[in-house]
Amino acid sequence: MAATFASALLGFAREVVNAKFYGTQWEMDTFLAAATIPTILFGVFNGALVSALVPTFTDYIARGREDDAWLLGNTIVNLLALVLTVCAVAGFVTAGWYVPLIAHGFPAPQMGVAVRMTRWLMPTIVAVSLSGVFSAMLNAYHRFRVASMVGVVLNVVTITTVVLLNHKIGIFALVLGTTLGLIAQMAVQIPSFLSIGKYRFVMDLQHPGLRKIWELLGPIIVASAAGQIALFFDRFFASTLSPGYMAGMNYATKLVYFPQQVFGAAIATVIFPLLAAHYARDNRRGVAGTLVTGLRLVNFITIPAMCVLIVLAHPMVETLFQRGSFQASATDLTAGLMPYAAFGLVALAANIVLTRCCFACHETAAPVGISVITVLLNVTLSLVWLPSLGARGLLLANSVSQSLQALLLLGVVARIVSGINWRALSISTLKIVVASTAMVLALNWIKALGVHPEPTLASRAWFLFGQMTIGGLVFVAVARAISVDELTLAWQTIIAKFERNLIVPPENRDAPIA
Repeated sequence: MAATFASALLGFAREVVNAKFYGTQWEMDTFLAAATIPTILFGVFNGALVSALVPTFTDYIARGREDDAWLLGNTIVNLLALVLTVCAVAGFVTAGWYVPLIAHGFPAPQMGVAVRMTRWLMPTIVAVSLSGVFSAMLNAYHRFRVASMVGVVLNVVTITTVVLLNHKIGIFALVLGTTLGLIAQMAVQIPSFLSIGKYRFVMDLQHPGLRKIWELLGPIIVASAAGQIALFFDRFFASTLSPGYMAGMNYATKLVYFPQQVFGAAIATVIFPLLAAHYARDNRRGVAGTLVTGLRLVNFITIPAMCVLIVLAHPMVETLFQRGSFQASATDLTAGLMPYAAFGLVALAANIVLTRCCFACHETAAPVGISVITVLLNVTLSLVWLPSLGARGLLLANSVSQSLQALLLLGVVARIVSGINWRALSISTLKIVVASTAMVLALNWIKALGVHPEPTLASRAWFLFGQMTIGGLVFVAVARAISVDELTLAWQTIIAKFERNLIVPPENRDAPIA
């Protein structure tokens, strides 16, 4: 529990530090563009590989074939190290060719900086992939402590490097800190990995487990690639906007996605084994009931969170980010983008639960097809809205496409299982909307009073805390008055995630670079 929250909070602190030193300057835009290729490779390849390796490796262990399991594991580790090292070298050499495809709107001097940054980040391709494999194999042996600390190590190293070296090398302190942090999160797992005593420098390319992994990889890679392609086009389109908008989009989305990363992922993690167990017993009613519970919990967390993020966008950004290079103009820019990103928060969290349900019911083709449709819609809407809405159009395209994805996945799940209690889901959602509306009215009443805090961090933080506390109390009071059952159930479910030592699936972890 401590590691999970420490990683999330330090990840957020990293964004606060970045905002202080780099704000929404063109250097931050350049870093985000340079990080696109490593981030995409992390999201597509590493997440898919770990998802395929875990069940295969664990199956061998469970059947008492530990030597076969480790022959497979050693083959994967050694093959990855060799192949990805070659890929990193190739990426370093050819950066001048592919970076202009991503950041095609950058002027020549900025493009040169982006190419240089990309080359500095190339070693992270190897480090992140091996880190994911180490975590998967350690988890198979129920060694969760070290694997859960990788996010803490990454963020501590990155923040420390930026603070110590920014005055000497500027934005490249962030590039170096990110590279060192991702290498450190791999290195910190090596002692525990080697202590098992089964690692050998061997490769068996004929191992039957490789074929099984390859069969699992196909649909997972396609589904993962769909989301990463959307990221590519976001950066591609954003590179044509005025300097600062790409960085503003990044800060806005990090704020908006924070509730989903902490609470939404916890809910999905708890209900996933329940869904799988019900389906294995052919208990479709149990699957439907667990799914409805999961969606009700998601709504309970994300609907009020979405409202708070929209109503308090400006004071949130001002309190968390406005210092150093992050001036009032950057606050206005980022706060103006947040509502467009927040609109898709409910669907984003629901998609995790719905996708888990599909996987638990052995349905993989439909989520893949829906992911492709979602990306096509996202790109189309981005092209339509970019000329008139700019960065707001890109974020709105993301939100609309995520909402469509949720509706399509809900249709697939309704076909797979029977007996979804639509009435209970609808009534629950309506009650949460009522409680959230009361909270919004209270927050707008406070805003109408015209009270403004002093321009100091302590004053702004205290005033924001007061607003959120009053809003939260109003929400809870109304929720209790109209009998919102999720009030108690949400807390019990989130605590259960930590009490049972359940690990958040790798594909749900935020990409470690940008």
